[in-house]
Amino acid sequence: MNDPAAQPDIAAHSEASWRDGIKTGVPTLFGIGAWGLVVGVAMIKSGLTVPQALGMTLLVFAGSAQLASLPLIAAAAPIWVIFATAVVVNLRFVIFSALLAPHFASLPWRQRLMLGYVAGDMTVAIYLQRYPEIRPEPGKLSYLKGLLYPNWAAWQVGSIAGIFLGNMVPTEWGLGFAGTLAIVCILVPMVASKPALCGVLVAAAVSVLAAGLPYKLGLLAAVLVGMVTAMAVEEIGFKKANKHV
Repeated sequence: MNDPAAQPDIAAHSEASWRDGIKTGVPTLFGIGAWGLVVGVAMIKSGLTVPQALGMTLLVFAGSAQLASLPLIAAAAPIWVIFATAVVVNLRFVIFSALLAPHFASLPWRQRLMLGYVAGDMTVAIYLQRYPEIRPEPGKLSYLKGLLYPNWAAWQVGSIAGIFLGNMVPTEWGLGFAGTLAIVCILVPMVASKPALCGVLVAAAVSVLAAGLPYKLGLLAAVLVGMVTAMAVEEIGFKKANKHV
């Protein structure tokens, strides 16, 4: 049975966890907002109308997938190529979902769906550093929300600002290069392991070799080959580690 006397303590703990999540995620918000700004401008520069760009940032909410799909949209690539590219780029969220699912399996599906929508790379990584164990702990959900909601808001504020400022920014500023730099800033901290580094290097090589493919299919090929390489290197390392046990 629930103890009424314990309810104030639970509420206080949840509020403290919420504040802790916000405090932990604050240092990442400026970078997220800046990246959103670049993506917002890129959407307008790629030929999307303001309503289309607003719909994309609110519904898709995935910067890397948006940047990957924008050149395809501008080149009038087939819709299946655009969707396939976005899906492949976002496959990492399947891994994130698998990691988070055991922590929140008891929540209603609508709530899990909402949390999945606002989840981001950095926020999920920060949460899993704080709560690596699956065991129930008070404040886990509040801490996650404290990370996710400000992150989503920072992205949307930056992206929407970029959408409305897009037509005011000169083309010669090289926004395509700025978008590449934004992705590199996010990518570098994530390449902290041998499998990830091998995957990135192979993907880079494939993207150069396959640059001449139509509809930017070289990007899709690079992502697929890079992912397979990273998984293969990780599997080899796992088998080697088990041999020494």
